[in-house]
Amino acid sequence: MEIEELRTFVEVADAGGISPAARRLGVSKSIVSRRLGRLEAELGVQLLARTTRGAALTEAGLTFRDHAARACAEIDVARETMFPAGDLRGRLRIAAPLSFGPTRFASVLAEMARRHPQLHIHTSYSDRFVDLVAEGFDCAIRVGYLQDSSLVARCVGPLHGKLVASPDYVKAHGSPETPEELVAHEALMQGTEAWQFMDGEEVITVHPRGRFKADNGTALIAAAVAGLGIAWLPDGLTDDYVASGALVPVMTRYPPPPAGIYVVRPPGQHPARKIRVLTELLIECFEQEPQLAGVGR
Repeated sequence: MEIEELRTFVEVADAGGISPAARRLGVSKSIVSRRLGRLEAELGVQLLARTTRGAALTEAGLTFRDHAARACAEIDVARETMFPAGDLRGRLRIAAPLSFGPTRFASVLAEMARRHPQLHIHTSYSDRFVDLVAEGFDCAIRVGYLQDSSLVARCVGPLHGKLVASPDYVKAHGSPETPEELVAHEALMQGTEAWQFMDGEEVITVHPRGRFKADNGTALIAAAVAGLGIAWLPDGLTDDYVASGALVPVMTRYPPPPAGIYVVRPPGQHPARKIRVLTELLIECFEQEPQLAGVGR
């Protein structure tokens, strides 16, 4: 039983079909099909039921998927134990935020690729919440406040943010002085999130309301500059606009709680060396050049 056949099966199971698995693996659909055929012949059972919408796991496939994933992970750990140093090899799939990723984190990923020429780095930039396990990512770079989950997280740097609005909005609607006053203003949000602020050691939670929502920080900046409302945004996105006078800080007496930049990965006893190297490189870069990330003070 070949390890590539096991890896291919796990990719197809997680991706939900041969075509998306082939794209993840960087091989043709025919190669994926042949590997699956050999694996099923070796086991003597059908692992996948092919449908017009993709591929669904059979009962045997459901049972075998977790065993195959653990076997692949153990092989990776064994290789790293025997060869703890030197160039990284294989593929690293990363999910990164669209608002920061291309301009703030891409240079760090490029440096990692330069240091490890045998490593294939595939990065997906999106501000939506990515399911690392279901979508087959090795890890993600996330900013802000982490949601409760089973993922393992490592903070690699600080994140500071504030409330901002345009001078025209402040002139027309005034500037809130307290969190209680904020609920009477138009908020520019990503969804139905709650905003938190510090009053000394006390954390105050506010549920703002607004008619303009977007899942991207750049779009929220455009709305704030246009005078549509008040936005909570990281300093790395707003510093230039504040410096130019296009936006002004509001309600500065109540700062948001400290947030962070994190590398998160699916749970597992042994994190892959490539994830550890990425984490260490991000920490190194943020400590030496905080302006590289553009999200720390």
